[in-house]
Amino acid sequence: MFFTSDNASGAAPEIMAAVARANEGFARSYGADDIMVRVKAQIRQIFEAPEAAVYLVAVGTAANALALASHCQPWGAVFAHTDAHIAVDECGAPEFFTSGAKLVPVDGAHGKMTPETLAQTLGRIGESGVHGVQRGMISITNVTEAGTVYTAAEVAALTAVAKTHGLPCHMDGARFTNSLVTTNTSAADMTWAAGIDVLTFGGTKNGCLGVEAVVIFDPAKAWEFELRRKRGGHLFSKHRFLSAQMEAYLTDDLWLRLANHANAMGGRLARGIKALPDVHLRHPVQANMLFPEWAAGTHARLEAKGAAYYQMPAPEGREGARLVASWNTTEAEVDLLLDALKS
Repeated sequence: MFFTSDNASGAAPEIMAAVARANEGFARSYGADDIMVRVKAQIRQIFEAPEAAVYLVAVGTAANALALASHCQPWGAVFAHTDAHIAVDECGAPEFFTSGAKLVPVDGAHGKMTPETLAQTLGRIGESGVHGVQRGMISITNVTEAGTVYTAAEVAALTAVAKTHGLPCHMDGARFTNSLVTTNTSAADMTWAAGIDVLTFGGTKNGCLGVEAVVIFDPAKAWEFELRRKRGGHLFSKHRFLSAQMEAYLTDDLWLRLANHANAMGGRLARGIKALPDVHLRHPVQANMLFPEWAAGTHARLEAKGAAYYQMPAPEGREGARLVASWNTTEAEVDLLLDALKS
Protein backbone atom coordinates (compact mmCIF):
# COMPACT_ATOMS: atom_id res chain seq x y z
CA MET A 1 0.00 0.00 0.00
CA PHE A 2 2.60 2.53 -1.13
CA PHE A 3 0.91 5.71 -2.32
CA THR A 4 3.38 8.46 -1.36
CA SER A 5 4.28 9.45 -4.92
CA ASP A 6 4.75 8.14 -8.43
CA ASN A 7 8.40 9.07 -7.79
CA ALA A 8 8.50 6.14 -5.37
CA SER A 9 7.74 3.49 -7.98
CA GLY A 10 10.43 1.59 -9.82
CA ALA A 11 11.23 1.83 -13.52
CA ALA A 12 9.27 -0.07 -16.15
CA PRO A 13 11.00 -3.24 -17.46
CA GLU A 14 11.16 -1.75 -20.96
CA ILE A 15 13.12 1.21 -19.61
CA MET A 16 15.54 -0.98 -17.70
CA ALA A 17 16.12 -3.16 -20.75
CA ALA A 18 16.82 -0.11 -22.89
CA VAL A 19 19.39 1.20 -20.42
CA ALA A 20 21.09 -2.20 -20.38
CA ARG A 21 21.26 -2.23 -24.20
CA ALA A 22 22.70 1.28 -24.20
CA ASN A 23 25.44 0.08 -21.88
CA GLU A 24 26.99 -2.04 -24.62
CA GLY A 25 30.07 -0.69 -26.36
CA PHE A 26 30.78 2.99 -26.90
CA ALA A 27 28.71 6.03 -27.86
CA ARG A 28 29.34 9.72 -28.42
CA SER A 29 28.90 11.81 -25.29
CA TYR A 30 27.01 14.98 -24.29
CA GLY A 31 23.93 14.24 -26.39
CA ALA A 32 25.70 13.42 -29.65
CA ASP A 33 24.73 9.74 -29.35
CA ASP A 34 22.76 8.05 -32.11
CA ILE A 35 19.87 7.27 -29.78
CA MET A 36 19.31 10.99 -29.16
CA VAL A 37 18.96 11.56 -32.89
CA ARG A 38 16.06 9.12 -32.86
CA VAL A 39 14.56 10.65 -29.70
CA LYS A 40 14.44 14.08 -31.31
CA ALA A 41 12.64 12.60 -34.30
CA GLN A 42 10.18 10.76 -32.03
CA ILE A 43 9.29 13.86 -30.04
CA ARG A 44 8.97 16.06 -33.11
CA GLN A 45 6.62 13.51 -34.65
CA ILE A 46 4.53 13.09 -31.50
CA PHE A 47 4.17 16.85 -31.09
CA GLU A 48 3.76 17.51 -34.82
CA ALA A 49 6.52 20.07 -34.47
CA PRO A 50 9.32 19.38 -36.98
CA GLU A 51 11.33 22.44 -35.95
CA ALA A 52 11.14 21.93 -32.17
CA ALA A 53 14.38 21.85 -30.19
CA VAL A 54 14.57 18.85 -27.85
CA TYR A 55 16.87 18.44 -24.83
CA LEU A 56 17.10 15.95 -21.98
CA VAL A 57 17.98 16.41 -18.33
CA ALA A 58 17.75 14.00 -15.42
CA VAL A 59 15.44 15.83 -12.99
CA GLY A 60 12.28 17.90 -13.23
CA THR A 61 13.55 20.82 -11.16
CA ALA A 62 16.38 21.38 -13.62
CA ALA A 63 14.05 21.03 -16.58
CA ASN A 64 11.62 23.60 -15.21
CA ALA A 65 14.27 26.05 -14.02
CA LEU A 66 16.23 25.93 -17.28
CA ALA A 67 13.08 26.29 -19.36
CA LEU A 68 12.01 29.35 -17.38
CA ALA A 69 15.48 30.90 -17.41
CA SER A 70 15.64 30.60 -21.19
CA HIS A 71 12.43 32.60 -21.56
CA CYS A 72 12.42 35.14 -18.71
CA GLN A 73 14.74 38.01 -17.85
CA PRO A 74 16.09 38.42 -14.27
CA TRP A 75 13.83 41.43 -13.73
CA GLY A 76 10.77 39.56 -14.94
CA ALA A 77 7.91 37.89 -13.08
CA VAL A 78 6.85 34.28 -13.61
CA PHE A 79 3.11 33.92 -13.04
CA ALA A 80 2.05 30.51 -11.72
CA HIS A 81 -0.66 29.06 -9.51
CA THR A 82 -0.15 29.61 -5.79
CA ASP A 83 0.45 25.88 -5.26
CA ALA A 84 2.53 25.25 -8.40
CA HIS A 85 5.53 22.99 -7.98
CA ILE A 86 7.90 25.74 -9.17
CA ALA A 87 6.53 28.00 -6.44
CA VAL A 88 6.56 25.71 -3.41
CA ASP A 89 8.68 22.62 -4.10
CA GLU A 90 11.84 23.63 -5.93
CA CYS A 91 13.83 25.42 -3.22
CA GLY A 92 14.13 28.65 -5.21
CA ALA A 93 15.66 26.94 -8.26
CA PRO A 94 13.59 28.99 -10.75
CA GLU A 95 14.74 32.22 -9.09
CA PHE A 96 18.31 30.94 -8.95
CA PHE A 97 18.51 29.81 -12.58
CA THR A 98 16.80 32.96 -13.87
CA SER A 99 19.22 35.09 -11.78
CA GLY A 100 16.40 36.61 -9.80
CA ALA A 101 13.08 36.48 -11.65
CA LYS A 102 10.19 36.83 -9.19
CA LEU A 103 7.51 34.13 -8.87
CA VAL A 104 4.10 35.77 -8.58
CA PRO A 105 1.25 33.54 -7.31
CA VAL A 106 -2.09 33.39 -9.11
CA ASP A 107 -5.19 32.14 -7.30
CA GLY A 108 -7.64 29.56 -8.51
CA ALA A 109 -9.73 26.72 -7.09
CA HIS A 110 -8.52 23.12 -7.23
CA GLY A 111 -5.02 24.04 -8.32
CA LYS A 112 -6.04 25.80 -11.53
CA MET A 113 -5.58 29.40 -12.58
CA THR A 114 -8.42 30.96 -14.53
CA PRO A 115 -8.24 33.64 -17.21
CA GLU A 116 -9.88 36.01 -14.73
CA THR A 117 -7.45 35.41 -11.87
CA LEU A 118 -4.50 35.53 -14.26
CA ALA A 119 -5.69 38.78 -15.83
CA GLN A 120 -6.22 40.35 -12.39
CA THR A 121 -2.70 39.40 -11.30
CA LEU A 122 -1.12 40.55 -14.55
CA GLY A 123 -2.96 43.84 -14.18
CA ARG A 124 -1.20 44.73 -10.92
CA ILE A 125 2.34 43.80 -11.99
CA GLY A 126 4.63 45.79 -14.26
CA GLU A 127 2.83 49.12 -13.93
CA SER A 128 5.44 50.99 -11.90
CA GLY A 129 8.07 51.39 -14.58
CA VAL A 130 11.68 50.88 -13.64
CA HIS A 131 10.85 50.60 -9.94
CA GLY A 132 8.95 47.31 -10.17
CA VAL A 133 9.36 43.81 -11.49
CA GLN A 134 8.29 43.45 -15.11
CA ARG A 135 5.90 40.88 -16.57
CA GLY A 136 7.99 37.93 -17.72
CA MET A 137 6.06 34.75 -18.55
CA ILE A 138 3.42 32.35 -17.27
CA SER A 139 3.78 28.74 -16.16
CA ILE A 140 0.91 26.24 -16.23
CA THR A 141 1.15 22.91 -14.38
CA ASN A 142 -0.62 19.97 -16.01
CA VAL A 143 -1.48 17.73 -14.07
CA THR A 144 -1.86 20.37 -11.33
CA GLU A 145 -0.64 20.00 -7.76
CA ALA A 146 -4.27 19.33 -6.78
CA GLY A 147 -4.49 16.37 -9.16
CA THR A 148 -6.77 18.24 -11.55
CA VAL A 149 -6.26 18.59 -15.28
CA TYR A 150 -6.44 21.55 -17.66
CA THR A 151 -8.13 20.85 -20.98
CA ALA A 152 -6.47 22.15 -24.12
CA ALA A 153 -9.18 24.82 -24.34
CA GLU A 154 -8.42 25.95 -20.78
CA VAL A 155 -4.72 26.14 -21.60
CA ALA A 156 -5.48 28.20 -24.69
CA ALA A 157 -7.65 30.58 -22.67
CA LEU A 158 -4.78 31.20 -20.24
CA THR A 159 -2.15 31.66 -22.93
CA ALA A 160 -4.46 34.08 -24.75
CA VAL A 161 -4.39 36.31 -21.66
CA ALA A 162 -0.60 36.03 -21.53
CA LYS A 163 -0.23 36.83 -25.23
CA THR A 164 -2.13 40.10 -24.81
CA HIS A 165 0.94 41.18 -22.83
CA GLY A 166 3.39 39.50 -25.22
CA LEU A 167 4.42 36.89 -22.65
CA PRO A 168 5.85 33.43 -23.41
CA CYS A 169 4.15 30.43 -21.82
CA HIS A 170 5.67 27.39 -20.11
CA MET A 171 4.00 24.14 -19.18
CA ASP A 172 5.29 22.08 -16.28
CA GLY A 173 4.40 18.62 -17.57
CA ALA A 174 5.94 16.39 -14.92
CA ARG A 175 2.69 14.39 -15.32
CA PHE A 176 2.01 15.64 -18.84
CA THR A 177 1.10 12.20 -20.19
CA ASN A 178 -1.47 11.68 -17.44
CA SER A 179 -3.16 14.90 -18.55
CA LEU A 180 -3.22 13.76 -22.18
CA VAL A 181 -4.86 10.42 -21.50
CA THR A 182 -7.41 12.06 -19.19
CA THR A 183 -8.48 14.55 -21.83
CA ASN A 184 -7.87 12.32 -24.87
CA THR A 185 -5.93 15.20 -26.39
CA SER A 186 -2.99 15.16 -28.78
CA ALA A 187 0.39 16.40 -27.59
CA ALA A 188 0.25 19.18 -30.18
CA ASP A 189 -3.19 20.40 -29.16
CA MET A 190 -2.19 20.54 -25.49
CA THR A 191 1.00 22.52 -26.17
CA TRP A 192 2.05 24.70 -29.09
CA ALA A 193 -1.41 24.70 -30.70
CA ALA A 194 -2.76 26.01 -27.38
CA GLY A 195 -0.08 28.71 -27.12
CA ILE A 196 2.64 26.93 -25.11
CA ASP A 197 6.18 28.01 -26.04
CA VAL A 198 8.22 25.58 -23.94
CA LEU A 199 7.27 22.30 -22.28
CA THR A 200 8.80 20.24 -19.51
CA PHE A 201 7.84 16.73 -20.65
CA GLY A 202 8.16 14.33 -17.72
CA GLY A 203 9.28 10.72 -17.78
CA THR A 204 10.52 10.05 -14.25
CA LYS A 205 7.08 9.97 -12.61
CA ASN A 206 5.69 7.69 -15.31
CA GLY A 207 8.04 4.71 -15.31
CA CYS A 208 11.48 6.05 -16.25
CA LEU A 209 14.59 5.90 -14.09
CA GLY A 210 15.22 9.63 -14.32
CA VAL A 211 14.74 11.64 -17.50
CA GLU A 212 12.80 14.77 -18.49
CA ALA A 213 12.61 16.37 -21.91
CA VAL A 214 12.51 20.09 -22.51
CA VAL A 215 10.68 20.77 -25.77
CA ILE A 216 11.22 24.30 -27.09
CA PHE A 217 8.79 25.12 -29.87
CA ASP A 218 10.70 28.25 -30.89
CA PRO A 219 14.14 26.94 -31.94
CA ALA A 220 15.56 30.47 -31.65
CA LYS A 221 15.82 29.75 -27.91
CA ALA A 222 17.77 26.51 -28.40
CA TRP A 223 21.32 27.80 -28.17
CA GLU A 224 20.62 29.77 -25.00
CA PHE A 225 19.14 26.65 -23.43
CA GLU A 226 22.21 24.63 -24.37
CA LEU A 227 24.48 27.16 -22.73
CA ARG A 228 22.35 27.37 -19.60
CA ARG A 229 22.17 23.60 -19.30
CA LYS A 230 25.94 23.30 -19.47
CA ARG A 231 26.58 26.26 -17.17
CA GLY A 232 24.06 24.91 -14.68
CA GLY A 233 25.76 21.52 -14.49
CA HIS A 234 22.98 19.52 -16.14
CA LEU A 235 24.62 18.37 -19.37
CA PHE A 236 25.19 14.62 -18.90
CA SER A 237 28.43 13.27 -20.31
CA LYS A 238 27.09 9.69 -20.66
CA HIS A 239 23.96 11.12 -22.20
CA ARG A 240 23.04 7.89 -23.99
CA PHE A 241 21.51 6.60 -20.73
CA LEU A 242 19.05 9.50 -20.77
CA SER A 243 18.41 9.00 -24.47
CA ALA A 244 17.81 5.27 -24.05
CA GLN A 245 15.16 5.87 -21.39
CA MET A 246 13.28 8.41 -23.48
CA GLU A 247 13.43 6.31 -26.64
CA ALA A 248 11.98 3.27 -24.87
CA TYR A 249 9.40 5.46 -23.14
CA LEU A 250 8.06 6.75 -26.45
CA THR A 251 8.25 3.44 -28.36
CA ASP A 252 5.05 1.45 -28.95
CA ASP A 253 3.03 3.96 -26.89
CA LEU A 254 4.61 2.81 -23.63
CA TRP A 255 4.32 6.35 -22.21
CA LEU A 256 0.56 6.38 -22.85
CA ARG A 257 -0.03 2.86 -21.54
CA LEU A 258 1.79 3.55 -18.29
CA ALA A 259 -0.13 6.80 -17.67
CA ASN A 260 -3.43 5.13 -18.54
CA HIS A 261 -2.79 2.49 -15.92
CA ALA A 262 -1.80 5.02 -13.25
CA ASN A 263 -4.91 7.06 -13.95
CA ALA A 264 -7.09 3.94 -13.86
CA MET A 265 -5.72 3.00 -10.44
CA GLY A 266 -6.31 6.57 -9.24
CA GLY A 267 -9.88 6.31 -10.46
CA ARG A 268 -10.40 2.94 -8.76
CA LEU A 269 -9.12 4.37 -5.50
CA ALA A 270 -11.34 7.44 -5.82
CA ARG A 271 -14.47 5.42 -6.49
CA GLY A 272 -13.78 3.26 -3.45
CA ILE A 273 -13.17 6.27 -1.21
CA LYS A 274 -16.32 8.04 -2.39
CA ALA A 275 -18.35 5.03 -1.26
CA LEU A 276 -17.05 5.29 2.32
CA PRO A 277 -18.90 7.20 5.06
CA ASP A 278 -17.25 10.27 6.61
CA VAL A 279 -14.61 10.47 3.88
CA HIS A 280 -14.57 13.09 1.16
CA LEU A 281 -12.23 14.26 -1.60
CA ARG A 282 -10.99 17.85 -1.56
CA HIS A 283 -10.52 18.08 -5.32
CA PRO A 284 -11.97 16.38 -8.38
CA VAL A 285 -9.95 13.26 -9.23
CA GLN A 286 -8.92 13.61 -12.85
CA ALA A 287 -5.63 11.72 -13.06
CA ASN A 288 -3.59 9.59 -10.64
CA MET A 289 -3.46 11.86 -7.58
CA LEU A 290 -6.16 12.39 -4.96
CA PHE A 291 -6.62 14.24 -1.69
CA PRO A 292 -9.01 12.55 0.75
CA GLU A 293 -10.00 13.90 4.14
CA TRP A 294 -11.17 11.61 6.93
CA ALA A 295 -11.78 11.35 10.67
CA ALA A 296 -9.01 11.86 13.21
CA GLY A 297 -7.26 8.63 14.12
CA THR A 298 -7.38 7.20 10.60
CA HIS A 299 -3.69 7.91 9.92
CA ALA A 300 -2.57 5.84 12.89
CA ARG A 301 -4.84 2.97 11.90
CA LEU A 302 -3.68 2.95 8.27
CA GLU A 303 -0.01 3.24 9.16
CA ALA A 304 -0.37 0.31 11.57
CA LYS A 305 -1.61 -1.73 8.63
CA GLY A 306 1.38 -0.69 6.49
CA ALA A 307 -0.09 2.09 4.35
CA ALA A 308 2.32 4.79 3.14
CA TYR A 309 1.22 8.19 1.83
CA TYR A 310 1.72 11.89 2.57
CA GLN A 311 -0.25 13.49 5.38
CA MET A 312 -1.77 16.88 4.59
CA PRO A 313 -3.15 19.72 6.75
CA ALA A 314 -6.83 19.45 7.66
CA PRO A 315 -9.42 21.19 9.86
CA GLU A 316 -9.42 20.37 13.56
CA GLY A 317 -10.78 16.90 14.20
CA ARG A 318 -10.04 15.78 10.65
CA GLU A 319 -7.01 14.41 8.81
CA GLY A 320 -5.89 15.01 5.24
CA ALA A 321 -3.86 12.86 2.90
CA ARG A 322 -2.35 12.79 -0.55
CA LEU A 323 -2.49 9.47 -2.38
CA VAL A 324 -0.74 8.92 -5.71
CA ALA A 325 -1.14 5.86 -7.91
CA SER A 326 1.73 4.79 -10.14
CA TRP A 327 2.26 2.94 -13.41
CA ASN A 328 2.81 -0.27 -11.43
CA THR A 329 0.13 0.12 -8.75
CA THR A 330 -2.05 -2.99 -8.75
CA GLU A 331 -5.77 -3.38 -8.21
CA ALA A 332 -4.95 -5.61 -5.24
CA GLU A 333 -2.94 -2.80 -3.61
CA VAL A 334 -5.77 -0.33 -4.13
CA ASP A 335 -8.31 -2.75 -2.70
CA LEU A 336 -6.06 -3.49 0.28
CA LEU A 337 -6.00 0.21 1.18
CA LEU A 338 -9.76 0.49 0.75
CA ASP A 339 -10.25 -2.53 3.01
CA ALA A 340 -8.00 -0.92 5.61
CA LEU A 341 -10.13 2.24 5.45
CA LYS A 342 -13.36 0.25 5.79
CA SER A 343 -12.12 -1.58 8.85
